[in-house]
Amino acid sequence: MLAHGAVHTYELAIPIFVVAWIDQFEVISLGVAQLPVNTATVGAMVTVSYGLFGVGALPGGVLVDRLGSRRLISACLAGMGLSYLLLGLAPNMLVIGLALVVWGVAASVYHPAGLSLISKGVRERGTGLAYHGIAGNLGIGLGPLVAALMLVVVDWRTVALVLGAPALLAALYAARADFDETAAVEPVADGGQETGDADDAGGSKADAGVDSLGEFLAESKRLFAGVFVLVFVVVMCSGLYYRGVLTFLPELLRGLPGFEPVPVGSLLPGPVRELLGVSAEGSRTLSPGDYFYSGLLLMGVVGQYAGGKLSDRIPVEYGLSGAFAVLAVLAVLFVPVSSMGLGPLLLFGPVLGIFLFVVQPMYQATVAEYTPAGTRGLSYGFTYLGVFGVGALGGGIAGALLAFADPTALFLTLAGFATVGSLVGLTLARLRRRTRPTA
Repeated sequence: MLAHGAVHTYELAIPIFVVAWIDQFEVISLGVAQLPVNTATVGAMVTVSYGLFGVGALPGGVLVDRLGSRRLISACLAGMGLSYLLLGLAPNMLVIGLALVVWGVAASVYHPAGLSLISKGVRERGTGLAYHGIAGNLGIGLGPLVAALMLVVVDWRTVALVLGAPALLAALYAARADFDETAAVEPVADGGQETGDADDAGGSKADAGVDSLGEFLAESKRLFAGVFVLVFVVVMCSGLYYRGVLTFLPELLRGLPGFEPVPVGSLLPGPVRELLGVSAEGSRTLSPGDYFYSGLLLMGVVGQYAGGKLSDRIPVEYGLSGAFAVLAVLAVLFVPVSSMGLGPLLLFGPVLGIFLFVVQPMYQATVAEYTPAGTRGLSYGFTYLGVFGVGALGGGIAGALLAFADPTALFLTLAGFATVGSLVGLTLARLRRRTRPTA
């Protein structure tokens, strides 16, 4: 839970910084060429970072099955802390890009490590995923909120330096932690261990992970030859929607009525302004969109808890289908609702925040249902390759659509991703119903 909160604190503080980068920098100097700093170029840069966050999950998953979760979680925390220290010292957009790359590589191992640990170490898997998700959403919401509050009094570089320090302390704690990583894995007759469905594990390595490229290819082929290929489509849709909504949401909100920057001095009583020596139109401003963004993300706590609990009580395939259907409707409604004014959007935002995250514990539990325990790390590696690797393209797509089209085109595209996720969820439910033996 500690590491999950840290990962998402750093992940979603980045969009807060994006606004500052677009305001502060004019060009990205590549030596032989210069690129303008706009939503398209910054979106591409962030996409590389978020893409590595996902792509690195696959080798991370292989390492989890061989080295265990604790070591990788410790390394993840240390790498993220160092990346934010580098970000705080960055003099230009190229070094910012390098810091984002370091963050993406370091953060990429967390999800296969953490989720493999829960799936094999916690008996009430859905409840464990719910609490794990809550910790992540506290980081998701509080990280941007803390960053936004700090930006009122210091610049973004200082904020990055301050945020980097706690991860280094958490890495020291994680390196010393000691626990049973397989407490929930039941022994089977052949001496191995298994937690997944017997139907899905047949013939696969149950307890040893993969030792070579040949075994990696064989286990990967086994996964994608079955129903897991549909699960992979679901997680890709989730990642594309998630990243497409969140990457430029603070920038989108800044242009809406009611979200204009507010000078800090204008909020202070006259005597206090005089004491502090600031004017009503001082240079420091509050960005209401940043706080709306943080509040929306904090509502994900409710979504994570509800999704985790529901995955213990209903077939996760139907849960996924219904949640994606709601996300499709919300995407279609976003632009019309935002044009109605501040009040309707304040009611709409929490609903979007809840359903944006309710799908996460559901697809995490679905992966555990359709994969064997021994290659659970590999399975979650592929999962987060889809969620954050392929899903990272959502940020690039969002940046391009905002630069060359408009928000309506963006949200209709996101509705399409959610519709595909809903239909694939229904397909999974029908396949499971056909293969389940009748009494």
